[in-house]
Amino acid sequence: MSHSVNKPEKKQRKAVALISGGLDSLLAAKVIIDQGIHVEGINFYTGFCVEGHTHAIRKKDKAKPKRNNALWSAEQLGIQLHIVDVIEPYKEVLINPSHGYGANMNPCLDCKSFMVGQAVEWIKENDFDFIITGEVIGQRPMSQRRDTMPVIAAESGASDLLLRPLCAQLLPPTLPEKEGWVDREKLLDFNGRTRKPQIELANKLGFQDFAQPAGGCCFLTDKNYSDRLVDLWQARDTKAYELDDVMLLKVGRHIRPKPNFKLIIGREEGENKFMEGYRKQFIHLYTISAKGPLVLIEGNTDEKDLQLAAEITARYSQGRQEKTVTVAVKDQNGVSKLLNVKPFSNEEKLRDWYI
Repeated sequence: MSHSVNKPEKKQRKAVALISGGLDSLLAAKVIIDQGIHVEGINFYTGFCVEGHTHAIRKKDKAKPKRNNALWSAEQLGIQLHIVDVIEPYKEVLINPSHGYGANMNPCLDCKSFMVGQAVEWIKENDFDFIITGEVIGQRPMSQRRDTMPVIAAESGASDLLLRPLCAQLLPPTLPEKEGWVDREKLLDFNGRTRKPQIELANKLGFQDFAQPAGGCCFLTDKNYSDRLVDLWQARDTKAYELDDVMLLKVGRHIRPKPNFKLIIGREEGENKFMEGYRKQFIHLYTISAKGPLVLIEGNTDEKDLQLAAEITARYSQGRQEKTVTVAVKDQNGVSKLLNVKPFSNEEKLRDWYI
């Protein structure tokens, strides 16, 4: 009489993928899903993410899809996405990055270690086995170099639980590979800045429409944004910031006529509407006798400063050629006064004050 022995069922392994919304993280997750691993996505919200903010506000970005690319990627992959708010803990990363900044105010290496570290906590709490990222050796000058890959794994606490499917064959085997949870042979050996292998793989896997890479999804890589952030810190003499600061640095013209105050000037209807939400927090100005922008004043002002602010407000209105323009100045309590001013005309000074 023969006895059939029931083999213990092979445990399905679970991985969390850091999903930025870009092509690399989409492909990295797909490569692991195709090996039969249960994958869920995680996206960390720092406040400095590009998508969904200016695209939704500005006319020039109207052609861009109004979508959260991380959510869109998860939908393409058919996986659950966990969006985690890390605005507060991220402040320390931005203010005191141990590896310094990139070309602008981007603390790329510290940022990646921080994100992976957050994922380490997440897999412990949620009983997942390992972490996937879309990193590729040589793709980013600061955080994705052969010598920085081990730094991220070590400083984040992930160690060999961090798998980078797109370049894994160029790196030492991780625990998922050594344990046979994933087949190392089916992982990839992408490296360098060329995007060709990613585009080819995307086409092969059937992804037609994906977010185009443009230096990450972070405003901190943008020189103009970084200059505004540095200006804000210098003016306040502290690196502290709140989410409202982060949002307002993304919109309008920023002009600092004097060290004690700056103007945020709406460039179009969408920005003006967005800035209206801040009228109770700032003194604001708008033109009465001609169509013009909404202007917020950040800082402390006296009567002479308000006069200058009104003249600059008139300069950016449709009445800039008029002899005088009527400008309303309204404080945080809704108390307003009208000033009749000559539009500011010193263009050279304006250029110097522009942030």
